[in-house]
Amino acid sequence: MVMTTNTNIAATTGTTTTEATTTVGAGDGGTGRIDFAKAAPKVFRALIGFDAAAREGLDPALVELIQIRASHLNHCAYCLHMHTNDARKAGESEDRLHMVAVWREARHFFTPRERAALALTEAVTRVADAGVPDDVYAEAAAHFDEAELGHVLALILTINTWNRVALSTAKVAGTDERR
Repeated sequence: MVMTTNTNIAATTGTTTTEATTTVGAGDGGTGRIDFAKAAPKVFRALIGFDAAAREGLDPALVELIQIRASHLNHCAYCLHMHTNDARKAGESEDRLHMVAVWREARHFFTPRERAALALTEAVTRVADAGVPDDVYAEAAAHFDEAELGHVLALILTINTWNRVALSTAKVAGTDERR
């Protein structure tokens, strides 16, 4: 997920044309929370870069499935709305989108590779509960080469970070400002 706002931050050049001040209550939909991109532009750009690097070489459909599942688990309506829309635009079926939350019960909707990624997404997202079980990691490692697995893990880390940014700044579902 790339959460961008109208801050005139050029992520590709690393430049900013606005002051990097913490503005509470402005441009936040009335929540009284900061606009993260404006408050911490260097951090925001770094997160965008991490997100872009994580996606490299991964199937876009898999990227969206991972982001959707983590957003379910983190109860992040903002990111869930964004990524289900992105998945639809990329050609994902409504049937599969509806089944992501219950993928174990709807195994036939997903490939073994996708199921391994979804299981790893759950384990990493809930890492405080039980760590990442060896069998879950081994199953993912059986479906992804080392570089791909590194990117899958990085993607899981980025979506969990984006979820936390959206939740802590009270981003409202349906207000994605990306162009």
